[in-house]
Amino acid sequence: MSEHVVVTTANGVMEIRLNRPEKKNALTRAMYNAMADAFVAADAEAAVRVVLLTGTGDAFTSGNDIADFRARSEGNGETSASRFLPTIAGLAKPLIAAVNGMAIGIGTTMLMHCDLIVAAQSATLRMPFTPLGLVPEAGSSLLVPATIGHRRASALLLLGDGIDAATAADWGLINQAVPDDQLMDTARALAARLAALPPESVRQTKMLMKTGKPDLQGRMAQEIEMFRLRVLSPEAKEAFAAFAEKRKPDFSRFS
Repeated sequence: MSEHVVVTTANGVMEIRLNRPEKKNALTRAMYNAMADAFVAADAEAAVRVVLLTGTGDAFTSGNDIADFRARSEGNGETSASRFLPTIAGLAKPLIAAVNGMAIGIGTTMLMHCDLIVAAQSATLRMPFTPLGLVPEAGSSLLVPATIGHRRASALLLLGDGIDAATAADWGLINQAVPDDQLMDTARALAARLAALPPESVRQTKMLMKTGKPDLQGRMAQEIEMFRLRVLSPEAKEAFAAFAEKRKPDFSRFS
């Protein structure tokens, strides 16, 4: 278990907290694996009825840790989230997200696999894959357009535009935006309500809703392969280098 992922369980609710606030909860491979381990444990433990995911500090997660990500991109391009993604997508028990601040990249796409999402009013959501020479992941190329429509999804996925919590709620990307100081109380109240319901009925209802989504696992596999190749691309290497060198990337030489 990573020291940067804190897992506690009480009253039928497993709470998973990303705990690397000094790095805006940027995700390393160890953190992805720790979250995947927690999801597996949650499904295996009868006492756990609901999972609640949140972050420490003023960020839910700023996405991949760039240093960790660049180190992996020098290899075969396998993403750090390769195990995490099918695990969160396959979680049988209900998953609630309490988005306490910025949710960048996979910080937003992982929300597509949550059953209920509450965000602080100060939170922002952004998926800047194309500016980094990458493509969407976590099934977001399928789930985001299905959730908010193709035009809005194009602004988020093609342009990499960000939106605030109120807009995300208005578009149906999250359930509700609440005052920052009410976030955890609201999310925990929802978790308590779910935990009090018949657990097998809840799990089967979630399964029925997820089964209706067309070929999600197939789309995720396609994204992962394209993402792996994009990580190795000259465009991505220029984007990562520009980030490290604190300069604007120059894509003018690419066609």
